[in-house]
Amino acid sequence: MPVLRYLNTILGRFLIWRIKHISDKNFIMMLSLVIGVLAGLGAVIIKNGVHLIQELLTSGFSNHYHNLLYFIYPAAGIFIAVIFMKFVIKQQVGHGIPSVLYAISKSHGKIKRHNVFSSIITSVFTVGFGGSVGLEGPTVATGAAIGSNLGQLIRFNYKQITLLLGLASSAAMAAIFKSPIAAVVFAIEVIMIDLTLASVIPLLIASATGVLTSYFFLGQAVLYPYEVSMGFEFKDLPYYILLGVLAGFVSVYFTRMYIFVERQFSLIKRWYNRWLIGAFLLGVLIFLFPALYGEGYESVNACLKGDYSILFENSIFSGLKDRMFFVFILLLLIILFKVIATAITFGAGGIGGIFAPTLFMGAFTGLFFADLVNYLGFGELITSNFAMVGMAGLIAGVLHAPLTAIFLIAEITSGYELFVPLMITATISYATIKIFVANSVYTHQLAKRGELITHHKDKAILSLLHVDKLIEKNFKTTSPDSTLGDLVRVIAESKRNIFPVIDKVENFYGIVVLDDVRNIIFNPEKYNTVKVSSLMFMPDTFVEPDESMEEVAAKFHKTGNYNLPVIKDGKYMGFVSRATVFSEYRKMLKDFSED
Repeated sequence: MPVLRYLNTILGRFLIWRIKHISDKNFIMMLSLVIGVLAGLGAVIIKNGVHLIQELLTSGFSNHYHNLLYFIYPAAGIFIAVIFMKFVIKQQVGHGIPSVLYAISKSHGKIKRHNVFSSIITSVFTVGFGGSVGLEGPTVATGAAIGSNLGQLIRFNYKQITLLLGLASSAAMAAIFKSPIAAVVFAIEVIMIDLTLASVIPLLIASATGVLTSYFFLGQAVLYPYEVSMGFEFKDLPYYILLGVLAGFVSVYFTRMYIFVERQFSLIKRWYNRWLIGAFLLGVLIFLFPALYGEGYESVNACLKGDYSILFENSIFSGLKDRMFFVFILLLLIILFKVIATAITFGAGGIGGIFAPTLFMGAFTGLFFADLVNYLGFGELITSNFAMVGMAGLIAGVLHAPLTAIFLIAEITSGYELFVPLMITATISYATIKIFVANSVYTHQLAKRGELITHHKDKAILSLLHVDKLIEKNFKTTSPDSTLGDLVRVIAESKRNIFPVIDKVENFYGIVVLDDVRNIIFNPEKYNTVKVSSLMFMPDTFVEPDESMEEVAAKFHKTGNYNLPVIKDGKYMGFVSRATVFSEYRKMLKDFSED
């Protein structure tokens, strides 16, 4: 304890010195360098940890298709992750980017300290042992936790903590993908950080520092090395448009199937039952389709070479690889089952991300489309080009992030010569899924609860206001059995013109408004004969303490009232006033808008 107090004293003195000598803007720029290095190191640790485990487990893999290790390894990895969460940190880790968005929307940017290391440990075991998920989500979550906890340590406010969280997310994304431009776009488009003069320079610094850290430890090679043998040809335009539509529908399938499987597992109450069921189902899928094992980077790289033979390696279907009809069937099954394998991995308790599964499905969707067109004689498409562009289509659709998709795929493949097809397919895919699905897999739960912060500033600010923090309780109450005389005495002591009517256990019966009784309160002869129950009325609407502020604002607008009663389970809690809501809104708007 003396050591802790000493450290706090040193920190306090440093913060006081910093306020006197270093402006907030300059300090954040300095922190962006630190955050870039730390988030980059997090990405390096995750990546190397997974590769080490995979090397230890699969270096002696038998090529015989009865290799039951495909069945056992993923179950073991998920079990280790679940045990770590259940009995070591005794808390849930959360799934990557959704947990980051939740922190921004609901916990004032604050992420628990264990997330600095827990996402690394759980994702390394989940993916290293073959769980059918990616590492990008946990990497971003780790970076975000670093930024959030650093902001809390130096006692930043909500806006500053959220900025550090966004900087760290961008740095982590840049490091894991080696794509600094896409990382900046990702922070703006997905993490929804405000692009202001105060944030753009730190964002660039953090992203560049993160990718340089990754270069230092992992080298400068792109994630999916790809050489464009022939760039965009105008005659292929209709096919890129069709691929965009197909990618949009596959994205719809991805989103709805992911949510469906997630919902089914949420109905299983006991963790070990979720693990047993999930491990068995995942083991069966990977045993039948070994390409679903792990992140699937080798399979994606094969797709970018127009090679689908990797689907048949260690597979019970290896004898069918020369029959094109069965190749198409297997490609289709792989596309359909990948999202199921991913959702099962999560449902069973594993930790990971959906970037890698999305890239996997996109590459195989593009390859399937191009091969089918060529096989049917409708064209002579370069299958590898369509595999690459298909990746952008799925990222744009599943993540609802077309700009991130365009820049990410161009950067991780060095496929800038296909920038126009990337734009076309990504845009059409995004437009297609938006017709059917309003929110991405990242945001559907937050949006359903009205807790999602978006680029719509009014909605973002309203989502940060909470009814239970704005309840006013200085209203004098009366009871339904009270007389007019009793009410007059209450009015004399009150500074408000509304009087809630409640009983001894605070059941709410209605309200009395001063204007409605003004004409009789000066008639003493009625003081003992007129009851409050005959003067009260039930307001046309009321507010519950867990309602979103957007709903409350709509009620104020619809009714024209200046005060609305707050009722929970029939009990009176107080009032929320339009003036208080507006005052808090203006205060928060000022914080949001300050550069």
